[in-house]
Amino acid sequence: MSNATTLKKIDLTKYFFLNFIGIFMFFIPITLKNKNTIPLDHIASFIVSSFPNFIKIYVLFLMAIGALNPIIQKKWLKNKTTFIFTSIKIFGLLIGTLTFFNVGPDYLFEKDMLPFLFDKLVTPLSVVIPLGGAFIMFLVGFGLLEFMGILMEKVMNPIFNTPGKSSIDAVASFVGSYSIGLLITNKVYTDGKYTLKEAAIIATGFSTVSATFMIVVAKTLNLTEIWNFYFWTCIIITFLVTAITVRIFPLNKIPNTYYQNNKFEEEEIIQGNLFKKALISGVNSAKKNNDSILTQFLKNYKDGFIITAGILPSIMSIGLLGLILAKYTPIFDFMGYIYLPFTKILGFNNPELVAKALSTSIAEMFLPAMFVTQENLITRYVVAIVSISEILFFSASIPCILSTDIKIKITDLIIIWIQRVIFSLILATIFGYIFL
Repeated sequence: MSNATTLKKIDLTKYFFLNFIGIFMFFIPITLKNKNTIPLDHIASFIVSSFPNFIKIYVLFLMAIGALNPIIQKKWLKNKTTFIFTSIKIFGLLIGTLTFFNVGPDYLFEKDMLPFLFDKLVTPLSVVIPLGGAFIMFLVGFGLLEFMGILMEKVMNPIFNTPGKSSIDAVASFVGSYSIGLLITNKVYTDGKYTLKEAAIIATGFSTVSATFMIVVAKTLNLTEIWNFYFWTCIIITFLVTAITVRIFPLNKIPNTYYQNNKFEEEEIIQGNLFKKALISGVNSAKKNNDSILTQFLKNYKDGFIITAGILPSIMSIGLLGLILAKYTPIFDFMGYIYLPFTKILGFNNPELVAKALSTSIAEMFLPAMFVTQENLITRYVVAIVSISEILFFSASIPCILSTDIKIKITDLIIIWIQRVIFSLILATIFGYIFL
């Protein structure tokens, strides 16, 4: 056997041990204090619950960094988009400060307004994204990507037009969160292992909210009795919609170029047994990574910290705006006309309400659930599916994508959102009528 295919015990041990840390942290739920979730979420929850006052200060500090950094670096006047999102972040910092000091009109402090944004979204994300960023090295730095890339190539590429290694992003999003999935996607893209088109497909097609958010939606819509059906059909529908959107505009027109022309030189794939080829490729990749684990851990934590600082003020400002518009204006009623023909054709009892509910998902993925709590099972199920499968919303995932190096136009993101809502609506309704 040649040197290229010889697997030494020390290399195998390094490969399996370091990748097991990543798999354990992101993918293996464990039960602690009657809560069943992944270890990363347990650690984040422990930090948030143990230091509540400190975390609030930390969140405000993060938002200040994210909002003021473009101004300090004199990037806020670079173009219209930068100016708009810097302004949004400044407003988010102001809102966050008012929330911190509990100052403002009473209607803003109703439980489904600022307290919901600050406590249920911003605070958990402020801890889990940097922490997830630090532990990502165990998923992307020691051969697991290369292993999955070869093993899943024949599945991912024909269906989604992405490399086999993108399966890691898909699973990480559902088990961890869209933020973790985007961290992985951005790192792999900037390392030259994804093209811009592949990164865009993954960011808009796989990086949905985690199973934790799905549980919240299921509880709100009283779907816990059909949890397994809801969970698995949600995954299937999300990926089926992605398989459709990758083949139509705008995703099919994004160029297959590499980040700064920095294409990663893939090592030659050894012929033979598929699993053996994947294992050899993964172990060889892990063997090449000789940098200090602590150094990599701290660098990745810093990267996650910077991304978090960028999205938190956007979540506060855009999230609040969406909640106010949904509660006090007819704007989402008008947007609902996009989906009204579909909700009527599909036979919903209250097509206008469903159309309006789905239109609010562009602001915040949780909003649609609040409109249909009293509707029948099919309606609640469909809205619960679309809330997850639509992926793109302005309170979190869209600013998160825009904070990465994956350059996608805002107009393209909105078009993809409309496509995803329509296709998700149709598929979820079909699943609902057949199985429920």
